[in-house]
Amino acid sequence: MAKRVAIIDIGSNSVRMVVYEKTSRFAFHLLHEEKSKVRISQNAYKHNGELQEEPMQRTFDALHDFLQISESFQVRKILCVATSALRDAPNRQDFLQRVKSKLKLKIKVISGEKEAYYGAIACANLLPKQQNAMSIDIGGGSTEISFIDNDSVSNTLSLKLGTVRLKELFFDAGDIDGAKKYIDKELDTITKAEITTLIGIGGTFRAVSSAIMKRQNYPLNKIHAFEYSSKTFVEYIEEILKASSTDALKALGIKSNRFDVIQPGTLILQRIMKRLDISKIITSGVGVREGVYLSDLLRNSKDKFPHNYNTSVRYILDAHVADKTFSNHLNLLSKRLFDLTHEFFNIDKKYRYELALAAKLYPAGSSVHFYSQNKHTYYLIQSALEYGFTHKNITLIATLAKYAKNRLPAESHLQKYSALLPKESHQTNALSFLLSLSIALLSHRPRNIDFEVDFKDGKLFINSAHKLYITKNAVASLECSKNDFKVIFNS
Repeated sequence: MAKRVAIIDIGSNSVRMVVYEKTSRFAFHLLHEEKSKVRISQNAYKHNGELQEEPMQRTFDALHDFLQISESFQVRKILCVATSALRDAPNRQDFLQRVKSKLKLKIKVISGEKEAYYGAIACANLLPKQQNAMSIDIGGGSTEISFIDNDSVSNTLSLKLGTVRLKELFFDAGDIDGAKKYIDKELDTITKAEITTLIGIGGTFRAVSSAIMKRQNYPLNKIHAFEYSSKTFVEYIEEILKASSTDALKALGIKSNRFDVIQPGTLILQRIMKRLDISKIITSGVGVREGVYLSDLLRNSKDKFPHNYNTSVRYILDAHVADKTFSNHLNLLSKRLFDLTHEFFNIDKKYRYELALAAKLYPAGSSVHFYSQNKHTYYLIQSALEYGFTHKNITLIATLAKYAKNRLPAESHLQKYSALLPKESHQTNALSFLLSLSIALLSHRPRNIDFEVDFKDGKLFINSAHKLYITKNAVASLECSKNDFKVIFNS
């Protein structure tokens, strides 16, 4: 696979492009993203699906500029897909041929089932693992649905439900009852299943989740993997549907570019929620574009990452950790210290993973600026630890890295992120201390770990054939929340 790949997705409402760069076999990161609200399907549904000249020209112009942007990034492969608007258009060949002859760009019009599959494999690979989940991607012309259980995708389905389609066929005429009947008839084709989690893909869902996030004063600025209750979700979409003006929608946190399509989209969501016993909502920041990329990247592994592989962790290690040996030593030692002392510090075993990962990624910040290492590692983890983690995972890992080696986490920080950190603050403090202790014990940067550790009755014994002078000084300066914990060196 080429090192740099551009994915272009021509939807009914917008055309989008992402540029990804591989850093190792399965690791990648986003280099650039571009979006243009061309609304290629504008007025098409009023004319039996026929694409109109002005929207086609807007889309052509956007594609021209996208190709120029991709060239500036020295992209070696471009994958361009089109969904509902072109799939349904009787005159699609006119547009496809024009783009092919004048822009030398081949557009692949994908089926609705394939579109659903791409969105679902993006969620299955790049969200925390979900069980009994259903993904829903509400576009301008169609809605795609898939069942997801861990990394398995099934029952992919495409429905002729979309925000622009419903707007033009029903909402513009004020026929809301007609829209409900039309939606319910389409939803009758969904296979009956025990679904407890709804995964939302696409602009309508992100708009709803972003507004809820703002209303809750949510502390983490990250929409991907944002979770909340179905009760909160249902109550909010009811408010949107009751809004009688653009001012009312604005007051609810909806942006102006969504005013004309947010109610058709939320009506679809409302009708779905009435049919399913959903308890949890999770927002996806990934969709068709990421699915197209992953199907190319993972084509020899059944569209799945290897077991226990995380692409975001690998990217941070590839791009920001030069001394892999030190990173691995920190990881191993932190796990050893946790196993010896977690009962003494009263730390839940489930936090071993976050401690070990914080240790592994701790050196990353020095690639930006050595004297501000902790600050930059904290930022990198919050921002780039994107895929496969819950917001609670990310916040704890980032917090441990931020305060490593210096002091215990500030009370103001613990309060700000209280909804995402362990309920008992002593656990965060103890984990922070164990990471700091791991760093201090490796202050002399041995090629191989040159000491053994043992623990008994609140005393951690460090046994080594070496004096470990620098290490002793580093350990002596640490702040521990438990006064009865002692470190004893035997050398």
